[in-house]
Amino acid sequence: MATKAKATKKITKSDIVSLYMEYVLMEGVPKSVFSFCKENEIEEAVFYQYFGSLEGLKKSIWIDFYVYVEDLLGKNADYENYSSREKLLTFYFTFFEMLTANRSYVLWALSQTENKLENLKQLSGLRKKVVAYGKELVELDNEDKKLKITKKPVLIVSEATWVQFLFLLKFWKDDESAGFEKTDVAIEKSVNTVFDIFDNTPLDNILDLGKFLWKERMA
Repeated sequence: MATKAKATKKITKSDIVSLYMEYVLMEGVPKSVFSFCKENEIEEAVFYQYFGSLEGLKKSIWIDFYVYVEDLLGKNADYENYSSREKLLTFYFTFFEMLTANRSYVLWALSQTENKLENLKQLSGLRKKVVAYGKELVELDNEDKKLKITKKPVLIVSEATWVQFLFLLKFWKDDESAGFEKTDVAIEKSVNTVFDIFDNTPLDNILDLGKFLWKERMA
């Protein structure tokens, strides 16, 4: 009598990511794709359908973080009517809430080497996404400005968005306040300062941000 083959669950990209994030927190860095797959009962061929290497997997996780936040913002009916300042604030608040939900993995990923440039390599894909997002916001702002002199420099502002993100990431990483409330303050002050700089009304918010950062440094 013929027997029915046992059904096996299809391993998805999301499954591999979840297994990896849990694995590194429990066991540390896998020695190879082979050992990671063997210990998690994944066929190597299935792993390579989604990722070219373990480093590629690490980079993909950061891009997945961005895509997840982008999807959430897209489901917010009010988001499209926000000003570019409000959109950036909402993006950062949402992104860092999502990072907080995955804080153990993120802190692990950012502490694998003392070499900051090495750590930044895993963020290369995310960087492209954030810079493109910043470019989209500034181009949206410039549409309403008739005079060329009043338009914001697209390249500078979009790159500044990435620098600002790295500043906030470092701040959040070191934040020990309850509910990471100090990170929320840093987000609001830094976004308002950047927009005020490019709107030529910087002084009050620059001083406000400076006082806040100095206070944190001395705490």
